[in-house]
Amino acid sequence: MSMVLVVEDSVPQREMITDLLRGSGLQVTVAGDGVEALEHIQSGQPPDLVVLDIVMPRMNGYELCRRLKADPSTQNVPIVMCSSKGEEFDRYWGMKQGADAYIAKPFQPNELVGTVKQLLRG
Repeated sequence: MSMVLVVEDSVPQREMITDLLRGSGLQVTVAGDGVEALEHIQSGQPPDLVVLDIVMPRMNGYELCRRLKADPSTQNVPIVMCSSKGEEFDRYWGMKQGADAYIAKPFQPNELVGTVKQLLRG
């Protein structure tokens, strides 16, 4: 079973994304910000995929994405940026940091689940 790390500082958003992914048969772990996510990843097995918010305290999603893509042990882990920053520039900048997909909030549940499943298969 694939393990997805959800990095989101908003508890309601984090719970909704977690429930969606678990409901589609995935294992999910969570982190409240980029620093917590980095500690989680470095202390154990890297996840199979990361769903990442951008605007978070301590370390934002852009920074975490750059760090994960620069580290040989996590550079091949797909990253889905999921943010309320929905402008074309935000999408461009997210992909430029190494994200494999970018989903603007609010999103359709099947858009997130479909994107995650597609990247896990790829």
